[in-house]
Order: sequence, then C-alpha cells, then structure tokens
Amino acid sequence: MKFFIDTANLDQIQEAQDMGILDGVTTNPSLMAKEGITGTDNIMAHYKKICEIVDGDVSAEVISTTYEEMIKEGEALADIHPQIVVKVPMIKDGVKAMKYFSDEGIKTNCTLVFSAGQALLAAKAGATYVSPFIGRLDDISSDGLRLIDEIRMIYDNYGYETEILAASIRNPMHIIDCAKIGADVITSPLASIEALLKHPLTDSGLAKFLEDHKKANA
Repeated sequence: MKFFIDTANLDQIQEAQDMGILDGVTTNPSLMAKEGITGTDNIMAHYKKICEIVDGDVSAEVISTTYEEMIKEGEALADIHPQIVVKVPMIKDGVKAMKYFSDEGIKTNCTLVFSAGQALLAAKAGATYVSPFIGRLDDISSDGLRLIDEIRMIYDNYGYETEILAASIRNPMHIIDCAKIGADVITSPLASIEALLKHPLTDSGLAKFLEDHKKANA
C-alpha cells in the first residue's frame, strides 16, 4: 500500500520523505490556504516545490466546476511537473474532464467520492486514482471502511486499473483497516502515519535494553 501525505506543509512533506516511506502527496485549496499560499502564481510555484521534494505523484486540485474551465486549469497544472496529478471533483463535468485527461495521458485523482456508484463512474472515465473520504462518512454515522470494501470488490470484479486512494484518514487504525481491505493508497496527515510507530511495549522494551546495557558497561 502506498503512503501519501495530505498537506501543503513543506517541512512535514520533507520529514515524511526523510522517513523513507513517502510515495506521494495530496493537496487541496484548504491546505494551501492553511499554509498562507494564495494567488495562482504562488500556488503553482508551491506545487513545483512539493514535486522537488517527493519522488511520487502530487495531486493538485482544480477549483473550476465547468468542463471547459477544468480542462484549461488541469492542463496548466499538468504542465508544472510530470509528477502532477490533476485532482477533479466527482461531478458530471468532472467525469467528462477525467475522460479527456485520460485520453491525453494526464493522470487524474477523482476527489469527493462518497459512494460506490461514484467510484464506478470515475473508473469508467479512466481516473488514475479515486478518493473516497472515509472520515467524513464516519462523521455522519456512515461506514467509510465499508465503502472502501465495496469499491475494492467492484474494481476487482471488472479489472479496473483505477487505484483506491483512501482519503480523510483520521487515525492510525484507519490506515491499518484500509490495508486489510486492500486500498491501494492512503493519504493521511503526518501525525496519523507517525502514530503507527508507537506501542507501549516498544517503549518499555527499548528502555529495558538501554538500562541493561548501561549496567553491563558500568
């Protein structure tokens, strides 16, 4: 399973890259704004900086909602760097745009997916990635992990190559459960990824080893 980090913070991206486990990055306008990145030129430059840190795909989201505008914006994003994946919303014009981009050899990430039907349409349109938002489904007392399971079954049934990119990850158990189900990718805040490192027995075991070593070399 690939690990993407969901942020526009360069320090966090570099930290995840230095761990040796980072496969890519996802961003959105909200994450850009959180880092104080505003204005088209600054946003484009920031995407390029991210691509210079990471070896894998970097999702850059269009903010347009019509087919023609998404095509124009998506092509401009794709021109930034070969690693850019154009992030397109799951709306009718978005599906049309994904088909266009697929035909042109431009990678896409279908975002804001909340049902298996939406994921099926994205795959048929040739999306590179589909992003079901499991945490947001959990927030409304729905089962985000079940959606991952349904999409996995459908894609396996018909051999769709679209990768399931589990988004809106809220905790390390989301990551583990997505791995069990067979999600191709998770995108997560750095904190949830780093939480996978933690276990009380690891901490106590290391403390004991160090204590014994100190005694043996006193």
